[in-house]
Amino acid sequence: MKATLEIQNLKCGGCANTIMTRLSALNDIDNVVVNNDNDSVSFIYKEDNDLIEAKNLLSKLGYPIIGENNPLTKKAKSFVSCAVGRMNN
Repeated sequence: MKATLEIQNLKCGGCANTIMTRLSALNDIDNVVVNNDNDSVSFIYKEDNDLIEAKNLLSKLGYPIIGENNPLTKKAKSFVSCAVGRMNN
């Protein structure tokens, strides 16, 4: 199945690199594509649990789904994830 999720706090290629790396490391998540122009991430998943796990990981990294709570702590986490993504790029 394919999912396209609109996410919050996506700023740059560093963010995209972190998201692609971390989501691709999950079992049964493939073909991860981040689109900075429309703040979205798309991927292929096998089971509903895989989609839930991906959403949870995105939130943990600081990129909650549009409509989810986005407190300052998540925004701060996104800056850390962004910096890590830039260093690993």
